[in-house]
Amino acid sequence: MTRLTLLVALCALALAAQSSQASRWSQPFPPHKIVGNVYYVGSNELASFLIATPAGHILINTGFEETVPVVRAGCEKLGFKLSDVKILLTGQAHNDHVAGFALMRKLTGAKVMVMAGDDAVVRGGGKGDFAYESQMRWAPCPVDRVLQDGDQVTLGSTTLVARLTPGHTRGCTTWLLTAVEDGKPFHVVIVGSVHVNSEFRLVNNAKYPRIAEDFARTFQVLESLPCDVFLGSHGGAYGMQAKYQRSLKEGYRAFVDPQGYRAYLAAGKAAYLKELEKQRGR
Repeated sequence: MTRLTLLVALCALALAAQSSQASRWSQPFPPHKIVGNVYYVGSNELASFLIATPAGHILINTGFEETVPVVRAGCEKLGFKLSDVKILLTGQAHNDHVAGFALMRKLTGAKVMVMAGDDAVVRGGGKGDFAYESQMRWAPCPVDRVLQDGDQVTLGSTTLVARLTPGHTRGCTTWLLTAVEDGKPFHVVIVGSVHVNSEFRLVNNAKYPRIAEDFARTFQVLESLPCDVFLGSHGGAYGMQAKYQRSLKEGYRAFVDPQGYRAYLAAGKAAYLKELEKQRGR
């Protein structure tokens, strides 16, 4: 087998694996209200959040291209029109969260806003990712606004704050907003990710030299945030399925979980420190 033939075979295997994952992670899940104007419209595993306003809607994450019909159906079941999505955001530039961006932008005409560090990866359809450039590729999508840490995204009377929480990706983003329910404000934190994937090199990473320092900074930022309702890029990160089942009786109260947020951060930080020590050979 020639080197070129081997490369083609490896690429084919990577694409097949990506297609299989997209199918497994793009199964429907009941769309539901979380709190205030925050709704879940994602799949069984890939979290997509609709922030509804009278001036149109903000969508955070699309999942894979295969997930887009699930997101559309979720919006419609809740009584919203996909065409009313005006702004498209993400928590991280990996294919399972942004591979559907180009299609969603075509369907809605939404403005795409991405944190600096992830913007080039979204534009390049995966090109430039420090860990998965050869494995995760998708349709490139233009970026209309490049965000910086602390930037605000406002639509109607709703304002989201973008916090740079890098490590999982260079521009990994945690979204903050205040949702009002029963006349009470709730701090909502939508975490990009704190997970150290098995492929990540935390030591001597030529493509991302500051990865370990960035993860450490991320935990400092996240630990400083007030949080009532914590959400994540994957439903499993915040116990979505169990909380949804509870919400059928408890409503929004099922998602109020400040202790769960602290536990999530503590577990993520411990895993990061353990992996860092392992890779340092200690």
